[in-house]
Amino acid sequence: MRPRKRLADFIVGRRGGVAHIRVQAKGDEAERYMWARSLALIAAVCVGAGPARADDIHIAPPYRDAPEMVAHADQPSGTLHSFIMTSRESRIYPGIRQLDTETTRRRDPYGNRLAAPAHLQSEPAPYRREVFVYIPAGYRPGTRAPLLVVQDGRDYTARIAAALDSLIAQHRVPAMVAVMIQSGGGDAQGSERGLEYDTVSDRYARFVQTEVLPRVEHLYGVRLTDDPRGRAAMGGSSGAAAAFTMAWFHPEWFGKVLSYSGTFVNQASPADPATPHGAWDYHDRLIPATPAKPIRIWMEVGERDLHWQDPEATYHNWPMANDRMAAALRAKHYDYRYVTAAGAGHVDGDVIAQTLPGALEWLWRDYPR
Repeated sequence: MRPRKRLADFIVGRRGGVAHIRVQAKGDEAERYMWARSLALIAAVCVGAGPARADDIHIAPPYRDAPEMVAHADQPSGTLHSFIMTSRESRIYPGIRQLDTETTRRRDPYGNRLAAPAHLQSEPAPYRREVFVYIPAGYRPGTRAPLLVVQDGRDYTARIAAALDSLIAQHRVPAMVAVMIQSGGGDAQGSERGLEYDTVSDRYARFVQTEVLPRVEHLYGVRLTDDPRGRAAMGGSSGAAAAFTMAWFHPEWFGKVLSYSGTFVNQASPADPATPHGAWDYHDRLIPATPAKPIRIWMEVGERDLHWQDPEATYHNWPMANDRMAAALRAKHYDYRYVTAAGAGHVDGDVIAQTLPGALEWLWRDYPR
């Protein structure tokens, strides 16, 4: 099938205006988009968008672990704990699992899974999830601590503990508790993880706020701040979309977001008529049409992240979605920082090891120590 000839475009925002660049080029749509994206970075300077673009950063390999990711013998270390939550203990998520049928195996021409009615893609099933809790060195029981909630928690326990140990010891972030939560299992449409992370609603935020955090406080004798400026949500991929969704629907609970390779694409399933394109609707409709919320966002994407060559019509191109997310946030004057990592893939571990300490410090830069 021959690629359609069409214009590739990219929107460059700036304080007080928007520059729109359109490119006519040969090749497939992904190639034209990448040309437009590169030229847009140049156009941002040419049209006077320089000051606003200070929040958009391009980094390149080689990627190296930040010094803060290395433990030091003379540095106080927090403690790491864990407990299990089962589906029987949750009123919000009683548990599902993804079916493996001809319907759920359907893909579009680019390999993206197609949504299906809920009863055709999943069935009730129990789950067990592990929750990891980092308590900073020197925490005084009974005092209210800032909070970092991390999705897909097991993937981040070592990195979060190392970064927080260093940053807290150096008084660069407040002494915070980190709650790192595993999903209920599976991935994408029809799975428990997909239901929790890719659904554009307040359901997951309510689960964390009303079922997970009270148990953390009870088990470990910690008190968590109620101040949303002291509460952040973090994740990678769909976990990043979940982190943003937590803050979007409940900014009175979560005022900061840290996103790696955010799944701001159409992966919600079952489909919701209110958001027919899932998290893609954040940058396409919801952010532009809604007064700015008190949320601070640090976000990253790899230049060769998932489906970076897919056309817009799939609603499944990660770099395109994150670019547009940043443009939407910029246009509404959000406090954000957007990092594009050259040559990097999806939730790139080398990029995380280099950028995580700086991202945490940037998010917490004005919070009392």
